Amino acid sequence: MTEGRSPIDRVSPEDEPAILALNNEHAAELSWLEAERLSFLLGEAFYARRIGALEAFIMTFDQDADYDSPNFLWFCERYPRFVYVDRVVVAAAARGLGHARRLYEDLFEYVARSGQAIVTCEVNADPPNPASDAFHAALGFAEVGDAVIHGGKKAVRYYLRQLA
Repeated sequence: MTEGRSPIDRVSPEDEPAILALNNEHAAELSWLEAERLSFLLGEAFYARRIGALEAFIMTFDQDADYDSPNFLWFCERYPRFVYVDRVVVAAAARGLGHARRLYEDLFEYVARSGQAIVTCEVNADPPNPASDAFHAALGFAEVGDAVIHGGKKAVRYYLRQLA
């Protein structure tokens, strides 16, 4: 850990109420979760981490997860092995501290150690999210597709990063 920075830790069951609250503050960008659904998803997660008390969190799944997200399923149809970033959330008070980048860098190391080589995600195209597009491009992600989901209510771009 770098001096003065909050540690990255595994998500534990005790973290779930705070994660649920932070997630649901950003339900428009992510999706609303109920407590039971969050517990289930965390049980399926390939990698779930938080920074500090809950300055930020990330939840990912590999290709074997029991997950019905249309975005996750899009990758399942196209790639035999991958890790899908389902959500990354940074609390408003912790924005600009590099937490999302730290979580992704830690994820990339974990993915490589686990023998995986592809990390995927999606970013909203409608409503647009140009900051997230730029962030993912800076991390080395490339666009590999797009879709309109949720009965036409949302459009997304799919991204992939091949690890060395």
